[in-house]
Amino acid sequence: MSDAGDFIDLALQRESSWSRAEESEGRYGSGQRYYGASVGAVRATVRDALRRHPGLTHDDITALSSELWEAPVFERRLAGVVLLQSSVRLLTNTDLTRIEGFVRSARLGALVDPLAVDVVGPLIAGLDVVGRVRADSVLDRWVRDPDGWLRRAALLSPLRAFRAGAGDWSRFVRHARLVLESPPQRADVDDDDGVAAGAVSLVLAETARHRPELEF
Repeated sequence: MSDAGDFIDLALQRESSWSRAEESEGRYGSGQRYYGASVGAVRATVRDALRRHPGLTHDDITALSSELWEAPVFERRLAGVVLLQSSVRLLTNTDLTRIEGFVRSARLGALVDPLAVDVVGPLIAGLDVVGRVRADSVLDRWVRDPDGWLRRAALLSPLRAFRAGAGDWSRFVRHARLVLESPPQRADVDDDDGVAAGAVSLVLAETARHRPELEF
């Protein structure tokens, strides 16, 4: 592992708690391991790592996020999400391929939702016109994918923009209708269909509170 990766992993293990690990497993399931570090500890650890390793480039950040994601440990993967959140200004539309891999392997709202809302959305908002067109084509593909978690990520990605009074509402409506009207074509992803539809409900509930003028 890299020096930064070692620092984050060891720090998270020092913050471990058996009771929190058991609580997390009960909440999120047994499909991965848990150190039992708190969300606050994960955020603080990433912040400390960025202070210890200033000047990390785009390639450094993306490589470190993949390094953290490689082991199926919830806190390591959450640290990877926080790292991308903290460095989203460095990301480009080509990084959506890496993020897609994270979403496909996460299969957990506690990881997928912040990736979509706090990484994918701001990443796309910061692109130039050409980059945004390319990124939009990626999200168009995501929302048609049989993987419900990828569909969820596409639907949640504009949520921050909607909260701020911006965003392309008509595009979201098109995506939402596609998800609601087009069931998965593969039997092995039927169980994931609800997470995509749930994303539609979440966005509609948020916009009803903050943007009541928007109609579905």
